[in-house]
Amino acid sequence: MLERARLVALHAEGAYSVTELAARAGVSRKTAYKWIARYREGGAEALADRSHARHDQAHRTPPEVEVLIVEARHKHPTWGPRKLLPYLARRHPEIAQWPAASTAGAILQRHGLTRKRRPRRIPKHPGTAPLTTSAPNEVWTADFKGQFKTRDGEYCYPLTVCDAHSRFVLACDGLPSVEQYGTHRQFERLFRTYGLPTAIRTDNGVPFATQAICGLSRLSVWWLKLGISHDRIAPGQPQQNGAHERMHKTLKAETARPPERDMPRQQARFDDWRAEFNTERPHEALSFATPASVYTPSERVMPEALPEPEYPGHFETRWVSRCGTYKWRGRQLFLSQALGHEWIGFEEVADGVWSVWFYDRVLARLDERDYKLRA
Repeated sequence: MLERARLVALHAEGAYSVTELAARAGVSRKTAYKWIARYREGGAEALADRSHARHDQAHRTPPEVEVLIVEARHKHPTWGPRKLLPYLARRHPEIAQWPAASTAGAILQRHGLTRKRRPRRIPKHPGTAPLTTSAPNEVWTADFKGQFKTRDGEYCYPLTVCDAHSRFVLACDGLPSVEQYGTHRQFERLFRTYGLPTAIRTDNGVPFATQAICGLSRLSVWWLKLGISHDRIAPGQPQQNGAHERMHKTLKAETARPPERDMPRQQARFDDWRAEFNTERPHEALSFATPASVYTPSERVMPEALPEPEYPGHFETRWVSRCGTYKWRGRQLFLSQALGHEWIGFEEVADGVWSVWFYDRVLARLDERDYKLRA
């Protein structure tokens, strides 16, 4: 700045030519003329360095698009750029081109709407087959999200059911406990609304499973009678139901922090969240389509009456008592209370060895040498 000011001052005195002044300052004649012209236009302040950025940037995000991205982020603070852009594209078809996700991320960062996180290495679980489906209703996943208290002190146990293929959240219901009756009632409502799935995947907790043979519970026995397989993950391996657990993380962040004042308001919040998750939120696993655009109800409808088991003619059948026992060769043997008031079938597979069937599933083997059941 001092050299430029000195050059301009000497030029004003008229003692030196522009060529001589440029040589003294070590710049070209063109640069010397530029400084003189700037001084004439704006005074000493015009001699400061100017930005070298282009005046027109062909790929710069239009201000109105930037405003839309920022407003959408304020409305959905847990959504990242890869969800926000498809969400906005569906609502503003008049905008022909949207920025890349990295550009949208830079916009959010510039407006202070992002938070840097420390990179975290996610270990892969060896030997676990991923849950793969080819159509809706092949597998539903179900679980209870961790309980919490509403602000009036009442416990809320959210029961969540999701279609594994479309990620469609079929239910998010706050229950007062995990007892079997309330869960049975919710699944009956789902079966009548959406039809029957081929299988349901859960963990090994109540009311889905027990310590009985094959982990049977009253709920899973009912599913078997409806022709639904119960797919239980390995104990202590929640990653085998990873998509459902990831959905729970989003559910907790957007509905339970902080919780509502009471259960009716909390359920209303669950309902609003479920509607947004299914119909508005783009899902990365669906190429950013919404779950509702992929899901279709099952063609298997809920029957009005449960079908009775039909065992082949060479089977022997036994009636299980209310306390879970049956008679065999003059002995009273225990099977499971979950099968109380049900017919089971026995098929001899070797001399004195019988397979125990319930509908179309083998539960155990009965050995007449010691009259013990082996799963």
